[in-house]
Amino acid sequence: MIVASLFVLLVVAATLAGRLPQAVILTYGVVSILTFLVYWYDKSAARNGQWRTKESSLLFLGLAGGWPGAVIAQRRLRHKSGKRTFQVAFWGTVVMNSIALGWLLTDSGSKLFEQLLK
Repeated sequence: MIVASLFVLLVVAATLAGRLPQAVILTYGVVSILTFLVYWYDKSAARNGQWRTKESSLLFLGLAGGWPGAVIAQRRLRHKSGKRTFQVAFWGTVVMNSIALGWLLTDSGSKLFEQLLK
């Protein structure tokens, strides 16, 4: 939870400082909420013996920027937090997402992102 909280504070600070477009913080927020809801649905399905969400889908949502929501879901719902192979893959997606965000903070990354937003 500390990592996710620090990350959110970093994104907010970078946005307020003008280093990141507001679309980035909005994307992280929306995708994190969506990710939390998918984890909640999957946890409910697991309890009721229903159709489950693929782990690859959960990992993709984290990679796409929903990992702060996934961290909260894993801790609050106690879902996927004890499965070692999933945790290794999950934290790998967190690192990849963080590297991508770090690249957006560079001059070349921010220029490309601005062009994509136009």
